[in-house]
Formats: sequence, C-alpha cells, structure tokens
Amino acid sequence: MMGFFKRPAPATDACALGSTAVAVPLQPDCGVPPGCPVVIVDGDGRPRRATTPAGRKVELRPGELAWAFHPGPYTITIVPYAQAPEIGLRTTFAIDPLDPAPAGKRFDLYLAAEGEGRIDVGLLAAAVQDAVRAALAQGSLDLPPCCGIDEWNAFRLGLNQLLYLRFGLTVDDCVPAELDDVDYAAQLAARASGTSVLAAQPAAVEAVEPALADAKALRRLFLELPCVMCGLRLGALPSGQDQFRRQQALLQRLDRVSVEITTMPALVLAAPGQPLAADEQLRRMRHSRRAAAALDEAWALLARLDGADDDKLAALYDEAERIVANLEAECAGRRAAAVAREAA
Repeated sequence: MMGFFKRPAPATDACALGSTAVAVPLQPDCGVPPGCPVVIVDGDGRPRRATTPAGRKVELRPGELAWAFHPGPYTITIVPYAQAPEIGLRTTFAIDPLDPAPAGKRFDLYLAAEGEGRIDVGLLAAAVQDAVRAALAQGSLDLPPCCGIDEWNAFRLGLNQLLYLRFGLTVDDCVPAELDDVDYAAQLAARASGTSVLAAQPAAVEAVEPALADAKALRRLFLELPCVMCGLRLGALPSGQDQFRRQQALLQRLDRVSVEITTMPALVLAAPGQPLAADEQLRRMRHSRRAAAALDEAWALLARLDGADDDKLAALYDEAERIVANLEAECAGRRAAAVAREAA
C-alpha cells in the first residue's frame, strides 16, 4: 500500500527559487537556501517543517524527502475561460512561511501529496488555472461578464479562499488583463475545423503511466482526506439538530472512504502472485483519477463553507453528499475486482 510514497531521488537546483521555481527538492548534503523554509516529508508522507538554519545541511532519515520553497511573491496570468483566451486574470500570490492554520500548513500538504520534483511557477500556475476553471464550471465561483463591484468582490473572496484551501496560496492582488500574445488566427482556425486544444487532453491522460498516475491519486487521497474531514468539522458549525446529524453522517462516510484508501489492492495484481490485465489496470487508474477529481471538488466546497448561513449550509451539504457519493463510488470501482473475488 505505501508503495505510492516512493518517489525518485530528487535533484538539487536552488538557484531558481523565487524566480522560475516555487519549490525545489533538496539532497541530504545540500545547505538550506537563505530565506527559504524547508519542508520534510517522512516515509509515510507526513510533512513537517525543518528547523535547520540557512546554510546548514539538511538532515534526513531514510525514506524522507525535503523541499525548500521561496515565499514569493509571484505573479501569474491565468485564463479563467478556455472559450475566451484573450481575457486573463493577473494574479499575485505568496506563501505564508508561518501559516497558522489549525489543520496544518496547506502548502506543506500540497508538496507532500503532489510534489514530484521541482515545482515551477508555470506548473503551479497551470494547476491554479485548472482549479479556477473547474470552480467556475461547477458554480463554486461566479465571474459574470461586465461584473459590478459587488460581484467582483464576491469573486475575489471566493478566489482567495479557493487558492488558500487548495494550494496554501495567499492572494495579494488579482486584476483583469488583456492578453496580447493570443494567436487569434489559430483559435479561429481551430473553431472552424471543429477541433480544440482541449480535445487532445483525454489522449494525454491515457498516455500517462498507469502506475504513476494511480500512485499519485491514491497518495493525494490518503493524505488529503483527513484534512478535508477536519475542514468540514471546522468550516461551518451546524445550528440545528438536522444539520448536525447530516454533518456527522458525512464525516462517518468520509472516514470509511479514508479507511478504504489505506487498504486498496495493488494496481498490478488481481490476487497475490496473479498479475492484473493491462486493461484492468487502466480501469483502476481511471477510478483513482476520478476520485482525486472529486477530492478537488471537496476542497472547492470547503472554500464556500466559511461564513455560510443556514440556508446556504443546507445547499452545501446537498453538494457535499454528492461529492462523498462520488468518492465512495470511485473507491468501490477501484477495488471492484477484489470485492467480486471475495464475494465469489
């Protein structure tokens, strides 16, 4: 089970920190870059902050990985709507090195769950853009055309909460920006031919090594689900008995899903000593990825819980039940072969 925490030995290149790189992995004999906090991830995937002074070598136990990150600030431009590539949002964010969140430092969790070597600014910008687009498509965020001041402020508040809860980023500024480097001719040609850049994405997903994609999705579920549960407990306190029961029922279901993640069968084995067919491995990997997508929805939902009144809370719990049901279904699908064999 814990095989999905094994990652390649990292390469060290701290020169780009704060410019083109947000975080870089460190070797045990590498000194801590000045002004950069260090996150150590143990063999079970649990992150902690190192107290090593700048310039001193990082001391790691067997199986541990270390990242150094620069707090920023960083400025990126994201395109919230794929259908309107000429309109962007120029966003400036930073990472709080002393994040006081009671549930733990969110950026540390991001490194532990999703870090695969150096975290470039462009890579993080793409992840932020995907999260914003998904939230807009699902209705978690609302950015109407020609929005007024109140609508913009509501969007900014939702964006701040989303990026903090999903990545641990603190948004300092966000302003609309017209993008001058858009190839309008290529866009029009693609629309005229009925093709789209987005149409190539499913093929790219299938080209990913199933074992790596499955391991990354399961690692995220294993590490992030307990934090989602903590956020659900703290995000909004139910005022009525019915809402309290709904919250407790959701937490119990998430707890069962979390236990299922820790006992997932290996991707490549149908039974001990019996390899699983390649098409079945792809099926299991797809279930894992869809469960991770439901996890992203859960983070977006938590961003909307803060300050929700009773009426909004009831609607959010309806959405939470849908997300939890998707998690349950995908986890059951991921282990369906083992369940069917046990039933037989």
